[in-house]
Amino acid sequence: MRLEKFANTSRFYLSDGGLETYMIFEKGFDLPCFSAASLLDDARGRAELTAYAKRYITLARETGRGFVLDTPTWRAGAAWADALGMSLDEVIALNARAVDFMRVIRDRHETSRLPILLNGVVGPGGDAYTTETQFQAEDARELHSTQITALADAGVDMISAMTLTHAGEAAGIALAARDNSVPVVISFTLETDGHLPSGQPLPDAIAEVDAITHAGPLYYMINCAHPDHFRDAMDGTADWAARIGGVRANASRMSHAELDASETLDAGDPEELGALNGELLSILPNLKVIGGCCGTDHRHVGCIAAQHRKMSAA
Repeated sequence: MRLEKFANTSRFYLSDGGLETYMIFEKGFDLPCFSAASLLDDARGRAELTAYAKRYITLARETGRGFVLDTPTWRAGAAWADALGMSLDEVIALNARAVDFMRVIRDRHETSRLPILLNGVVGPGGDAYTTETQFQAEDARELHSTQITALADAGVDMISAMTLTHAGEAAGIALAARDNSVPVVISFTLETDGHLPSGQPLPDAIAEVDAITHAGPLYYMINCAHPDHFRDAMDGTADWAARIGGVRANASRMSHAELDASETLDAGDPEELGALNGELLSILPNLKVIGGCCGTDHRHVGCIAAQHRKMSAA
C-alpha cells in the first residue's frame, strides 16, 4: 500500500545523506568493511542510528515531504560475510534485525502527512569504486539472492541497490528482487566523466538492464557522484532520462580514487549542492527522491529540500 501511494502521488520524497561517512568521520565509529550494520551490535550504535534517522525524518516533516528510510545493510550481503567474520545464517539474521530495528523507527514517526517507505539497501559484491570484480547477471542473481530474500521476508517496502559499477550486477539484483516479488531501485555510481566505473555510458547501462529484466526496476538512481560529474550528460527529453527517479549526490567533487585515498571528509558546500540538485530537478522529468551520499549530512539534504520547495512555489 505504501509503495502504491508512492507511485501514484506527486509528493516528493527525501532520503538521508552519507550514513557511513557520517558515522565514521563525525561520530568516530570504526565500521568494519564500511558496514553500518555493525552499529546494531551495541547500545551506542543503535542510539546513533535512531538519532540519525529522526533528524532526517523531522526534516521531511518540516518540509512537507515523504521519506525513504534505509536499512543500514549496504555492506551486509553474502559477498561480505567472510570479511565480516559471519556465517550465511548470521548474515540473514543481521538483515532481518536491521529491518526490524528500522521498522520501529518508521512506526514511531509515520503519519498520514508523512509517508515513510522502508527501504532495504543492497550494495555491490565487490568494491564500489572499481570494476575489479564484475558479475554476469545470473551470477549476481545468485550472489545477492540471500540478502534480498532476507530483506523481503522481513517486510521492506522495496529494495534499493546502491553504488553499482556495472550493468551485469545490476541486472542480477533486479532479477533476484523479482524472484522475491519485491520492487527494486537500481542506483549506479558514475565517474567524473559521467560514465559508470565500467566505462559504459549511463543510457547504455539502463538500456542493458531493462532489456535483461524486461524493464524490471521501479526506477533508476544515481548516487556517490557529484552533480558536476554527470549534469551535462543529462538529457531530459530522452527516454532513458525518464527512467531516473532519484539522485543521491556526493558533497565532494573528488573522483572515486581521490575519495578512497582521502583521510579527511570533504563536506563540500551544502548550499551549492542544494542549488545544483535544483538544476537536476528542472532537467529530469520524473525525479522524485533526492538525498545525499558520501560526505553529506542533514545540512546538505536540508538545502536540497529548501531549493526544491522554492522551485515548487515559483
